[in-house]
Amino acid sequence: MGAYLVRRLLLMAVTLVGMSILIFALLRMVPGNIADILMDASGNDDPKEKARIVHDLGLDRPVTEQYWQWIDGLAHGDLGYAFVSERPAIEEIAPRIPISGKLAGLAIVFAILLGVPLGVVSAVRQNTGLDYGLRVLSLSGLSFPSFWLGLLVLMASVQWFGTIPIYDADAHGFFAQVKMLALPAIVVGFRSSALIMRLTRSSMLEVLRQDYVRTARSKGASNASVNYDHALRNALLPVITVIGIEAAFLVGGLIVTETVFNIPGVARFLVEAIRWRDYPIVQNLTMLIAVVVVTMNFLVDMAYMVLDPRIKFG
Repeated sequence: MGAYLVRRLLLMAVTLVGMSILIFALLRMVPGNIADILMDASGNDDPKEKARIVHDLGLDRPVTEQYWQWIDGLAHGDLGYAFVSERPAIEEIAPRIPISGKLAGLAIVFAILLGVPLGVVSAVRQNTGLDYGLRVLSLSGLSFPSFWLGLLVLMASVQWFGTIPIYDADAHGFFAQVKMLALPAIVVGFRSSALIMRLTRSSMLEVLRQDYVRTARSKGASNASVNYDHALRNALLPVITVIGIEAAFLVGGLIVTETVFNIPGVARFLVEAIRWRDYPIVQNLTMLIAVVVVTMNFLVDMAYMVLDPRIKFG
């Protein structure tokens, strides 16, 4: 077990190093930089002024030097300075992380609470009217784009209640924040719940056909005991994988939802930073998303051992 953890952590470190190189290289391959954007916006075509901006921002230094400066700063907790606001990047990023984190957390909780039970019900009641209805619901969730669903929710809110859900930075307390973020979380989590529902259903159907389930039924075990104690525990393994992937995806996939509901989170800020070629912000935010994805994959692997003690990592 210890050797596996060491190998796994080393693999995570190598993956993050590779991601940092890829992020840095791809960002520099995009045509134009912030100096070009500023010069175009001001209508100034003075090459000396552009060269001064490039020099002040350190963009004229060798690419390898820029990369090592960024990595060295990350190692010491220094994320550099944002090009646009000229403030420390950590001060721009840190307040937005909890906002996106709460929204993604609520969305994945909604997806699990809706997707897993409905998937189980759909499997247990296979080929009934309820099963067909739930399958149509799950297909709808996979088909509806989140931005379209978000706009529908906003228009329905205006039509029925005469108002729209507005993000309030002054909302304090657990229930106040849940109430504020509930609608956008449902919108963004609906697709994930549909995916979890379909996977839970298919995994449950596969497990319910296994010999040990039939043996449990032949020994007189109740339907609830067979469905939940025997079948669901083993059916959850692939579902846990999808939940981990969806949780990691939601952190970086909130762009449209945060824009539609005017939520000042990480994803929306990332789009703005890309538009301005704000390299420190884009690099650090993308690296943050990579860390979340790698960490979630690691936690999923650890969850396997908890759910199924037969799994051993050597």
